[in-house]
Amino acid sequence: MVSFDNYSAIHINNIDLWAHVGVLDEERLLGQSFLLDITIWFDVENASLQDNLSLTVDYSKVIKSIQQLSFEINCMTIEKFSELIFDEIETLYGPLPMEIDLSKCSPPIAGFNGTVSINRKRNISDIHHK
Repeated sequence: MVSFDNYSAIHINNIDLWAHVGVLDEERLLGQSFLLDITIWFDVENASLQDNLSLTVDYSKVIKSIQQLSFEINCMTIEKFSELIFDEIETLYGPLPMEIDLSKCSPPIAGFNGTVSINRKRNISDIHHK
């Protein structure tokens, strides 16, 4: 059983992404703007004591990897996009507890000027039961 006593959260907010995601053909062809917030929980004790970047989540790697993913994908739903984001982070750091908020900034809906967002969590159930 993993102990979450030393777990802390890192928040990465307002990652501006351009991705080919949408139900309409033109959304997948031309792409559109998304904003992403990520929270990742991890054990910070060794990184804190040793001041060693290799012992923590390097948020610059997370950001760059997701930016690259957003240029490469072509899918219909923000649900699929969010799943691919989780997979990308797990490729870098394994199955850490994570939460994301992914927002489509300008969905093509007549008369609607807001955003549409999805909030998802992965591997997170144990972190809240400390």
